[in-house]
Amino acid sequence: MTARPIAIVTGGAGFIGGHMVDLLVEQGFAVRVIDNMLGGREANLAQHRGNPDVVLEQRDIRSYAPDDILFRGAKYVFHFAGIGDIVPSIERPLEYMSANVQGTAHMLECARSAGVAKFVYAASSSCYGLAGVPTREDHPIAPQYPYALSKYQGEQAVFHWNAVYRLPVNSIRIFNAYGTRSRTSGAYGAVFGVFLRQKLAGKPFTVVGDGTQSRDFLYVTDVARAFLAAAQTGRVGRVYNVGAGNPQSVNRLVELLGGETTHIPKRPGEPDCTFADIGRITSELDWKPLVSFEEGVRKILDNIDYWRDAPLWDPSSIAQATKTWFEFLSPREKT
Repeated sequence: MTARPIAIVTGGAGFIGGHMVDLLVEQGFAVRVIDNMLGGREANLAQHRGNPDVVLEQRDIRSYAPDDILFRGAKYVFHFAGIGDIVPSIERPLEYMSANVQGTAHMLECARSAGVAKFVYAASSSCYGLAGVPTREDHPIAPQYPYALSKYQGEQAVFHWNAVYRLPVNSIRIFNAYGTRSRTSGAYGAVFGVFLRQKLAGKPFTVVGDGTQSRDFLYVTDVARAFLAAAQTGRVGRVYNVGAGNPQSVNRLVELLGGETTHIPKRPGEPDCTFADIGRITSELDWKPLVSFEEGVRKILDNIDYWRDAPLWDPSSIAQATKTWFEFLSPREKT
């Protein structure tokens, strides 16, 4: 019997990482999951409970030495671990730089020591800032807040390890991933988690601005497929945007979810539209999105009880939670 190839998934008990584990198991991999469980949930790996080919190690990625035994024999490393959210990154920038940059360097060294065939990094489209659309991979980089900066510097480390140590790497800049099992706790953030909890409570959706702003939403299983394609390709040292290439307005999301709305002030540093140019990934990796926005929202509504314990936000609590956002990201007067 041929041994299963081994893949490492950091942040594998998290939202995208958990779906990555599902796909890898389906594709015949043995998976070693690293997650400190600050943002991850064991429920995201529940279907693999009792499977000897899925092992969870509850550790911080910064605690690993380069020769750690967990990485021995690994073929691929998928690096999702890190910390997100805009406001906490403004308030605690050192924490973000440590987890997202130094943590990435630790994982790169482990992958280098193990001689992995490919290291695939989960980058963020937030590196583009207030970008022109559709946004290509060669768009100027302009991070607007420390989270975006830390994720971009993590990506720079990834390509540095490729240039200096010849570690085979690729990077995926994720636009607006959504889907089942997304995070339910923590700071005010992604629109889906906010709206789903409000729907469960029978409260109005807190729409930012007039709701015409649009996001390039991509269903999470399509994101996982993109990462596997980036690992299995013979191409190395490439950056790929991953989105649907079909932005959807917040008003369209409200229409699909069904419910009343209330409006809150538009926030500085947020683009009116995110829109990934996905020409590179579709042509080079033969990848394309498979789940339509309407189908994806239906899947979420079928699993809406998952968000029952999420924080319930209203205009007042959002205003308090985003106070730092307005303070530091509002345009400065020229002197």
